[in-house]
Amino acid sequence: MKRSAGILMPISSLPSPYGIGTFGKAAFTFVDFLAHAKQSYWQILPVGPTGYGDSPYSSFSSFAGNPYFIDLDVLCKEKLLRKKDYCNLDWGSDERKIDYGLLYQNRMKVLRKAADNLLLRDEDEYRLFLNEEKDWLEDYALFMTIKTMNNGRSFREWPKELRYRDKKALEHFKMQHKHEIDQQKAIQYLFFKQWKKVKEYANSKGIQIIGDIPIYVSADSVEIWAEPHQFQTDDNGDLKRVSGYPPENETDDGQRWGTPLYDWKYMEKDHYSWWVRRIRGQLKLYDVLRLDHFIGFSRYYAIPAENKTARGGSWKKGPGYSLFKAIRDKLGDVPFIAEDLGWLDDGTRKLLKRTGFPGMKNMIYAFFPDNPSSDYLPHKFVRNCVVYPSTHDSEPLAAWFRTADKGMVNKAIKYLHLDEEEGYTWGMIRGAYSGVEDLVIVQLQDFLGLDEKARMNDPSRSWGNWKWRCVSTDLGRKLSLRVARMTELYDRVNAEGNGSSC
Repeated sequence: MKRSAGILMPISSLPSPYGIGTFGKAAFTFVDFLAHAKQSYWQILPVGPTGYGDSPYSSFSSFAGNPYFIDLDVLCKEKLLRKKDYCNLDWGSDERKIDYGLLYQNRMKVLRKAADNLLLRDEDEYRLFLNEEKDWLEDYALFMTIKTMNNGRSFREWPKELRYRDKKALEHFKMQHKHEIDQQKAIQYLFFKQWKKVKEYANSKGIQIIGDIPIYVSADSVEIWAEPHQFQTDDNGDLKRVSGYPPENETDDGQRWGTPLYDWKYMEKDHYSWWVRRIRGQLKLYDVLRLDHFIGFSRYYAIPAENKTARGGSWKKGPGYSLFKAIRDKLGDVPFIAEDLGWLDDGTRKLLKRTGFPGMKNMIYAFFPDNPSSDYLPHKFVRNCVVYPSTHDSEPLAAWFRTADKGMVNKAIKYLHLDEEEGYTWGMIRGAYSGVEDLVIVQLQDFLGLDEKARMNDPSRSWGNWKWRCVSTDLGRKLSLRVARMTELYDRVNAEGNGSSC
């Protein structure tokens, strides 16, 4: 990885008149913005179909794509939709916020029309997609169709014969609902077809895509339904233990995340074939893969599934280096970034060093007054890391400077020689750009100087996240030129981009 820079911008946050960012014109315009700003990377959040809480980190599938990101105007150009099919529907009144309730009501109805029109055609490309992706697509389409027919309920609430995958019951269901299952497959084809064009365009401009891989799958996902033996389950496929983080004191209940835990011993005997399949699929979507919660590969906290809090759990050993060796043996050297933020134990440090993956540094964690030698301070940076002034899980910098502990803020101002003329936010970004690290990634919200209203995710709450969107006027030439000047000043230029304006 050469010295470079990139921007964190979720697909969902792109401008669009239809409620949420998509793979349409705005995605290509954003690539042009990145190229003009001399950026080398576009980091996005997970693109799987979202479940509980609309979180991209809680998906119904580790392989499928989010239908919401399919652009409707592109479908219209391809004569799979007519303008009247979607233009007069209610997509929300606030162009800077996603209304997931309206999307849930309206989006799939429109996409099913497009799928029906696609299914009437005899397209070789579609048949090729069905064949190439059948390993995951068959179960996914069946899973989502059963879920739809059961009013969206978790698979644990389905009729017993479907919940436990009785062969006769599933075959009967497939015969009854063949059309609906085919629609799900067609919608996935449209997702992958559109995203492929966006990625190819980005790559042609010298922009690489950094994708994000959640370490765990959702408790309500096709993986745990179709392959329960990959997880810590009993003979009925019910969870024995779930993920979380332990209590830090006597009054704290800890964090019970509730996601399934992998049966690492089984996976090791199977040469981690599930993970190899997963990473192979992700490499079709992204150029670089960010591994969320890297510490979980070294050790993980296991909570008995019946426990209502994180109390009573215990630390268990993760797969360690053997997982990444198996992936390398099958797929070669995969470009990973390790999300290792937070308190690291010696085992995680050793695993990070052995893999050689770049870790992460979040600068807003650097200025705790009681930690004068924080590894997140710029003078502690190493080349093989990725620096973020802030991330999607933290406040944008403008909000942090106003609401954070005054001691932290004053330390940042003093350390980075910040001044009001330049602006504290841009000064913090300058501090990141000037470091020795190979790669710096900045949230678009920070380049825009936005406050807490533009925060993408607050991990302390389960609802109300993942809603922020930018508008087209945010991505102007004035901003791209300012970013480009800083990128050039600190020798992080994308030499391959053609410099086209947005």
